[in-house]
This record gives sequence, C-alpha cells and structure tokens, in this order.
Amino acid sequence: MLNLLAISGSLRAASTNSALVAALALNAPEGCLVTVYDGLGRLPIFNPDDEGERTPREASDLIDAVTGADGVIVSCPEYAHGVPGGLKNALDWLVSRDAAVAKSAMLAHASARSLHARAALAEIMRTMSFALYDGGLEIALLGKKPPEVESILADPVNVLAMRDALAAFADFIRTR
Repeated sequence: MLNLLAISGSLRAASTNSALVAALALNAPEGCLVTVYDGLGRLPIFNPDDEGERTPREASDLIDAVTGADGVIVSCPEYAHGVPGGLKNALDWLVSRDAAVAKSAMLAHASARSLHARAALAEIMRTMSFALYDGGLEIALLGKKPPEVESILADPVNVLAMRDALAAFADFIRTR
C-alpha cells in the first residue's frame, strides 16, 4: 500500500484546490491511500531559530507526515503570480530536514491559469530535492461554486482522470 499525502495550498473554506485533494483521497486506486493534510493554517511562521528541539508541534506533525509518506501531492492556487504564503511557509519548515530529499511529489491543478504558481512551486520543490513527477493532474474548477465543483469532480471522466493520474504517480514512486 502506497501512502500519499495530499496538501492544498489554500486556506479558503470553499477552495477548489482543497476540493480536488479531497476528491483524490476519495478516488484513490487500489493500492494507494491518500491522506489530506489539514494543518496548513495552524503552522506558525517559519523561524530557523525554532528548529531542532524548539520545533513547534504543528511543524513537527507536518515534517512527520511528509517523512512517513511515500509521495506528496500538492494542489496550489496562484496569488499575485506566485505560491500562497501559507504553502510556502509549510515548505520552509521542511527545507533543512531530510523529509523532502528524494521524496516523490506530484502537482495537481484546479485551474488552467495558475502557470506562474506552477513554475514557482516546481522550482521551489526541485530546489528542496523533491523528486518531481513530470505528469500530474489538471481539472478546471476555477470560478465554480461548491455544487458545481462537486458535480465536476464526480463526473466519470474526471474520476477516471484522477485514478489514472494517481496510478501513474504510484508507478513513478515504485520505479524510482
């Protein structure tokens, strides 16, 4: 069983990115367990002085979750042509740890327009030594209301796309 950790880079209650990672967890293919990380909003602002024995519990929980996962999936909105501060903060807590080193990672997108954030996030994650999977997933949810999002994510074509993307990511992990 592969354990995958899914992280939404959005704190918004009606986030399409959060809906996408939740749908990935519900539609994981056989042999994959997707767990959604929900602690982004509770992480204190990263301060290198608080590493080691002073690492806050919330940051330790994130580090442990990434360390224990076989792979990480990130779905991230774009704010001002970049990665939202909350997600960047979470990644900063991982920088000096081994959790990200050679950890397989996949990006999932809820918008076709988030090109700047995609490039920035990929650069950040590669710099941190994540093993970034070249494939990924995109399901257009931008501007949709929650009932529309639910309907789009339940569409059989999109369910199959999610399962196929996760299966391909699982193959990537297994063959590394």
